[in-house]
Amino acid sequence: MTNHRPKSKLSLIFILGLLTAIGPFSVDMYLPAFSGIAKGLNTSVDQVMLSLSSFFVGISAGQLLYGPLLERFGRKNPLYFGLSLYLVASVGCAMAGSVEVLIAGRFFQALGGCVGMVAARAMVRDLFEVKENAKIFSSLMLVVAVSPIIAPTAGGLITSVFGWRYVFVALVVVAIGVLVGIYWLLPESKKPDPSFSLMPRPILRNFASVFRHTQFTTFALTGAVAAAGLYAYVSGSPHVYMEVFQLTEGQFSWVFAVIAMGLIGSTQLNNLMLKKYSSEQIIGVGLSFQAAAGVGLVALSLLGLADFYSVTTLVFIFLCCQGFIFPNSSALSMAPFHTNAGNASALMGAIQMAIGAGASVLVSVFNDPTPLPMAGVMACCALSSLSIFHLGRNIIKHTATLKEVEQEEVDMIGTL
Repeated sequence: MTNHRPKSKLSLIFILGLLTAIGPFSVDMYLPAFSGIAKGLNTSVDQVMLSLSSFFVGISAGQLLYGPLLERFGRKNPLYFGLSLYLVASVGCAMAGSVEVLIAGRFFQALGGCVGMVAARAMVRDLFEVKENAKIFSSLMLVVAVSPIIAPTAGGLITSVFGWRYVFVALVVVAIGVLVGIYWLLPESKKPDPSFSLMPRPILRNFASVFRHTQFTTFALTGAVAAAGLYAYVSGSPHVYMEVFQLTEGQFSWVFAVIAMGLIGSTQLNNLMLKKYSSEQIIGVGLSFQAAAGVGLVALSLLGLADFYSVTTLVFIFLCCQGFIFPNSSALSMAPFHTNAGNASALMGAIQMAIGAGASVLVSVFNDPTPLPMAGVMACCALSSLSIFHLGRNIIKHTATLKEVEQEEVDMIGTL
């Protein structure tokens, strides 16, 4: 545990929250501009949606890159590098003359911006006791969850007044503000380690050692697959609300914000629940309700009963559950690691984003004039996550039981 802690715990949580929110903010802010981008680049909304998929792919690949860098060079230097790349790529997106350039620009934007997500999770493990981690992640989620309220509304307003290119100009300004915050508010929580190898083989061994840990695998996959349902919603919601339900860009922004309020409320309610229940208990209940909401969305779509109010209500419930699942699964995934927190954070994030990108692509591939593609992927994610959670818990309990039996046998032999 390092002593490099700032005087204000609130300021630390705030800047870590901003770092975690860079990715979601970069997604949410340009969602209302999909139609404007399609018109401006003479392409279709479906093609513009591929820029969202490339963003998720960039975040997934980038997190694996930054894990070793955060171990070798400390936490702050990789942050400066990554956010500088994000700034350059954002300028490229603003100047894009074709959808192909935009897709490529979004990939590099994600490749740079994802450093904030990796570093923030690692620094939570660096700076706080394990027993505090779930509560800290809930506090970070408060900052992250504000993003879907502010970003789409701001993005819709900027698009309608100045045009879609200025959405990326605004992201440049946001990134500059975060860089200033890193310099003044964020302590260096881990000194550079010149002995940490950046050669491929040691890096792969480090990642493999993390992935072999049953607790990490169980809760990282549980959280990642559940979060993929959220990415399916983010990817499919512009089509469902603006094409199927015929909402305007401004109306969609408000709906997106109201739904996000459920996520904000649940992340803070999670802190209260942790006083009476364990993280595992909360995850189990949250996944059960999330699966029920996903199945409900599919049933309504198949029966032709999916309207604006029913879909919005079930999506609201679905995202509320995410506020209970994410903080607890993240805390339980990172708990076994202190000396290897950067790699654990990177691997957890890469798994989450890879699965999220896959969910986003599936929504695009199966796109039709109904909410069914979005609903179907959301339901599959929730049901799969629930299955992984129960299977993983059984494996952990079985492994713990075997170790207890082995220890008892050793003790008995020792008394002979």
